[in-house]
Amino acid sequence: MNYRQLGRTGLYVSELCFGAMTFGGEGFWKAIGAQGQAEADKLVGRSLDAGINFFDTANVYSFGASETMLGKALGAKRSSVVLASKVRGRMGPGVNELGLSRGHIMDQVHASLKRLGTDYIDLYQIHGYDAVTPMDETLRALDDLVRQGKVRYLGASNLAAWQLMKALGISEHKGLARFESLQAYYTIAGRDLERELVPLMKDQHLGLMVWSPLAGGFLSGKYRRDQQGPQGARRAEFDFPPVNKERAYDIIDVMDGIAKEHDVSVARVALAWLLHQPHVTTIIIGAKTEQQLEDNLACTKLKLTPEQLAKLDAVSKLPPEYPQWMLERQGGDRVPPTK
Repeated sequence: MNYRQLGRTGLYVSELCFGAMTFGGEGFWKAIGAQGQAEADKLVGRSLDAGINFFDTANVYSFGASETMLGKALGAKRSSVVLASKVRGRMGPGVNELGLSRGHIMDQVHASLKRLGTDYIDLYQIHGYDAVTPMDETLRALDDLVRQGKVRYLGASNLAAWQLMKALGISEHKGLARFESLQAYYTIAGRDLERELVPLMKDQHLGLMVWSPLAGGFLSGKYRRDQQGPQGARRAEFDFPPVNKERAYDIIDVMDGIAKEHDVSVARVALAWLLHQPHVTTIIIGAKTEQQLEDNLACTKLKLTPEQLAKLDAVSKLPPEYPQWMLERQGGDRVPPTK
């Protein structure tokens, strides 16, 4: 297992992060996964044995059950790992039991700490944008948690570039703890992140945590133009994240050829492609079974050749979009000299 620096912090995290979204299976979350405690213990234990030191969950996953199960599975190993959770989602029927207000954040961090069985969270992330709560209210509350020692680092998830940059600007202006990472959807079948967010993260030295690297299972190798996946597959019940399927089939065709060259799964190629992208810090894997976990873990050993990477880039690259094509046209004679 390799370890990468999380943004500009002094924290090193494994290039694979184990995601506990499949733990619990309460209500809506059953369509994603329903691992019990015994299964969670095995998956977490194997991840630890493989060198994973980064674990991600959220208060809203199975309405707290995921945090509880992950905390139990880590047990005494908790102090040796980087533990991440999130806040924003609805956690009750009340009008104030969601969002990023000071009240909701303070209530939820204490509830998360109790469920996780710990007195601090290494990386506390906002789970999305809250159009109601002023950004400075959210950031001040999060800064207080850092100062209190309940949270060590802050992160964001699912933000637009302008929202993330606004938050960073407020934190700088007011001397508050800032977001050090972004958790975002990114996959070879969905490279939208590269338009605005990747340049921002490079400029501001933010770490990138990738969620749903296999596009909700669509890149697992189970789907082809003439094969819609096995009965009971996640996509059959929960067709998310959105994927341009015809475009994705073209990508799968190329990945399938490369997978055969290496005698590996299509899923392993999809994960390895992400690990070859310099702006990726860690990939969140959420395996349901030990077999899936073993295949995902093996992606760290798959080295793609420059020719294979070029093929994958050609079939998956984003179509030109304004203003990118204009910036490229005008910027050709202003490339910084190579040091």
